[in-house]
Amino acid sequence: MVGGGATGCGIVRDCAMRGFKAVLLERGDIAQGTSGRFHGAVHSGGRYVVADPGSAAECVQENSIITRVHADAVETTGGFFISVQGDDPEFPDRFVAGAKIAGMPCQEISLSQALRLEPRINPRTERVMSVQDATVDVWKLCWGAVRSAQAYGAQVLTYTVLSGVEVVDGRVRAVRGRDRRSGEDIVIDCDFLINAAGPWAGQVARLAGVDDVDVVPGRGVMVAMGHRLVNRMVNHLVKPADGDIVIPVHTTCVIGTTDTKVDQPDDLAIPRAEVQKMLDCAELLVPGFRQARAMHAWAGARPLIKDARVSESDTRHMSRGMSVMDHENRDGVAGFMTIGGGKLTTYRLMARNVVDAVCSKLGQERECRTDQEAVPGSESGRTYLLTDRLQAGQRDLREDLTLCECEQVSRQTLVGLLERTPDASLDDLRRQTRLGMGLCQGGFCSWRAAGAACQSGAMSPERAVAALKRFLSNRWIGLWPVLYGDQLKQTALNQWVMTGTLDLDHLPESSQKVL
Repeated sequence: MVGGGATGCGIVRDCAMRGFKAVLLERGDIAQGTSGRFHGAVHSGGRYVVADPGSAAECVQENSIITRVHADAVETTGGFFISVQGDDPEFPDRFVAGAKIAGMPCQEISLSQALRLEPRINPRTERVMSVQDATVDVWKLCWGAVRSAQAYGAQVLTYTVLSGVEVVDGRVRAVRGRDRRSGEDIVIDCDFLINAAGPWAGQVARLAGVDDVDVVPGRGVMVAMGHRLVNRMVNHLVKPADGDIVIPVHTTCVIGTTDTKVDQPDDLAIPRAEVQKMLDCAELLVPGFRQARAMHAWAGARPLIKDARVSESDTRHMSRGMSVMDHENRDGVAGFMTIGGGKLTTYRLMARNVVDAVCSKLGQERECRTDQEAVPGSESGRTYLLTDRLQAGQRDLREDLTLCECEQVSRQTLVGLLERTPDASLDDLRRQTRLGMGLCQGGFCSWRAAGAACQSGAMSPERAVAALKRFLSNRWIGLWPVLYGDQLKQTALNQWVMTGTLDLDHLPESSQKVL
């Protein structure tokens, strides 16, 4: 399969657990694309109970499965849907009716009770629905699926771009790839190719001679704040709209999201106007939101399947439902399927559906067990708590050095990851440890991490410098849209540290490209 986002990781795990010999190709790092660029929500189903009850029912089912199978990656925050003065007064009743149809647990509570639990929500709130929302560390979820797949014998090739698909007598027989780090070309014989490339699925399909896989990338902008302003997900009790959800993620909270059609998923702007719009929308749900520090902004591209019922530019109202395309029936290319649409909450169900379809095409019956077995690290069933990292850091304080205070990343954790993945960049390590994702945005921890990588022997001094520059360059993409107030001061300080104290611009650099 092609694509190392949540769906692709789920597919390779499902295939391996059913006894297939499975190989996953990902052109970058695991969950570097759309899956790593979302807001962190495991939906209760409430977002869809009115407009898309089928998707809502899927979320109800998968929410509980993800919480059990990926326990170490999930925080069971719970959530509120709140209706404020000026909202459609009939929508809450439609919400309750839809929740009943979808089988979604939902309880209306009083404003006074809601304010005791979440003192920062809008005091002009008129109705509050309590639901079973949760949040997830998507990189931990995806790596959990990958390690589970590897334990069953699967191969996962990151930084390997698909360069060609060999179709012989109307059937996919092999794929060609290129290792972006070494430049080595590889050929993998296969009986089936599953395209789980998300917004890039059309590009993959064209390599197999299929030209009309219509995936419409819908860009969404999100903003992370430097404070955890709420402990539950707070949703606006209206039809899905821009900026209608505030999500607690680790020590931060995220406001999302916009929804704008774009032409290329590799070229996602982060317009300042959309950042400001997100902050304005957040004020309606959590007054005083703007007084917190805006820390980082980013954009992701939803892999929306073109929907003939709505305008091509109207990505907000395109269905979030999943779609499995059998290219033998559709395009005359056997051994090839594409899966698109969906959402991260239903990633496991999407994987199950497409692997079921593959089994059917092959005339085999192999049971899906991905809902029965926890991934490595989640066997205890204990979900994540906000205090976990601090407790672990305090426990090892005398024996280990803390490189990143914001996210409690220790030297031992970083060096241990480098020993297992010696080609990892600082950005790869960030995705697994959250290095540099706190208030300093890498200003203090990134050079410590580069030094630790160099001291351990995992990186040469020249490669460590190149990795540090790359890391800071990538952080900058999400910093410039929020450069005002305290974040502007912090960025200036970071610049002085890097170019003044460390003289980063004049240090020797490796000729080897750091991805």
